[in-house]
Amino acid sequence: MKTVSDRIFELLKERKMSQKEFSKKTGIAESTISDWKKKRTNPVSDKILIICEVLNVTPYDLLSGAEHMGSRSRSADTYVISKGTEIGTLVETYQKLEPDMQKRAMGYLEALSDLEK
Repeated sequence: MKTVSDRIFELLKERKMSQKEFSKKTGIAESTISDWKKKRTNPVSDKILIICEVLNVTPYDLLSGAEHMGSRSRSADTYVISKGTEIGTLVETYQKLEPDMQKRAMGYLEALSDLEK
């Protein structure tokens, strides 16, 4: 299994970015970056966001081990939705419905969508 630091070095290679350049852009000491490679350690959590910003990836992509498709975001067929949002509540409520009610709800949504056209 790949570590977070393994993924960082893969991304550096893909972006043709040296460890020195990465160090300058992130403010992380070169010796620390070198230790990630030599000792197979991972960056501390408070550095993840700056690493993601510099490497142009999401924290999800970096931490989950998701395959990199050369795109900043995940594929268009996947959503990450917070439960506390209206959409999260909608999804949660939909999932609680019986299958026949889910079909009805989808029918309503399709009808509403058709009205917007």
